[in-house]
Amino acid sequence: MEGSSLLSEILKLSSSEVKGWLERETSSIFIPFHMKAQKLRDEMVKALENLADASKMLLESSEKELYGKSPYSKAGGLNKLAHLFLERIRQIKVPDQVSYDSFLQFVQETQEALLFTEIDVKNWFWRISPLFVLERREFLTVFEKAKESLKEINDLITKEYVKIKILEETFQLIDELKTLEEQLGNLNKRRKKCEDEKALFEKKIVETRQRMADLEGKGGISQLDQIDMEIEALSKEVKHSLQHLQKPFIKLQSLKLHGEARDLTLEESNKLNKYMENPFEALATEDAGYPLLRQILQKLTRSMFNGKLKLKPDKERKAKQAIDKILNMNSLASLHQNSINAIIRKKQLLTSAMLTETKSNILRLQENIEELERRVGSIESEKKTVENVYNETLEKIQNHKNQIEKNILDFMDKIIRIE
Repeated sequence: MEGSSLLSEILKLSSSEVKGWLERETSSIFIPFHMKAQKLRDEMVKALENLADASKMLLESSEKELYGKSPYSKAGGLNKLAHLFLERIRQIKVPDQVSYDSFLQFVQETQEALLFTEIDVKNWFWRISPLFVLERREFLTVFEKAKESLKEINDLITKEYVKIKILEETFQLIDELKTLEEQLGNLNKRRKKCEDEKALFEKKIVETRQRMADLEGKGGISQLDQIDMEIEALSKEVKHSLQHLQKPFIKLQSLKLHGEARDLTLEESNKLNKYMENPFEALATEDAGYPLLRQILQKLTRSMFNGKLKLKPDKERKAKQAIDKILNMNSLASLHQNSINAIIRKKQLLTSAMLTETKSNILRLQENIEELERRVGSIESEKKTVENVYNETLEKIQNHKNQIEKNILDFMDKIIRIE
């Protein structure tokens, strides 16, 4: 039952309502107190003005007496003191609005100025005696009244105002809470803007990729892909057809390097290298009837026959079968022609205006995609920063609400919840 009663006593307020509610609840305390503080501030200001006037009086009197005399005379000493008194008073900052912090600073500055002035009075006024008796007496009278005003205002700060400080801090927290909530709203808008921009750019990326795919499906690109696939298939077929000749080719080239295959010309030797490195390209670049390959195979056969080029029996048998098919059965004729045709078609397609334009358009679209992806990355980075600040602001808002609720509980013994 007690818990239920306590919950019923909790006052729920929005952040926009709490300031007005607190002003109404504390006006009977806050307003009279501030009026009293302002009155004491004005009295203190008036006392300081009177003290400044008294200092000017000392200054004027000392200057008259000082005329034609040494600056180290008694009149010169009073003149320096009067200047010092005035400078201290001028450095005191009077608060426009009365608050605990501004009032405390005002009191501390005034207290310091009066304290040092009192020390100077005790140390120096007796040295000036018996000159300026009336002026010094008038100054001391004004000075004592200033000290009395300071005592009143200091009592207010130390005994009464310290209780009001928590209330002032609470109003300040409420104002800060309003600012933080406005910042949170702006951050939320920025976050939403980042999300919308990211979605827009991602949509543009998808659309641009689709346009690239459409271009790649026409304008010669698909034909080029088809030819490349055909060339890949032909390459495998050529490699398979010459697979049993690779080992003999290596041995023949080795003989050439060691000077044992002198009948192999430079052109044939270069072609032999090509057949070992890229059989398809080597065959596709042969003239009709692939004469260089035939010459290489004939010289390979002679080297095997005269024993210069030795192979294991099984490898030799398979090599001779492959050579026989190529030289006597013309087994590579169709493969040779198909390879030439594929190379010619690819060259024609690569030099066509349509393919050049298509490639240019695809490159431009790819650059657009890269730029859009950079924009997306930049937006994601900004969104992450906004998210971090948003969460920090959200935490500050909750901390402010908790502190406001605690202050009100401590000052007024009332439980509120800011929603």
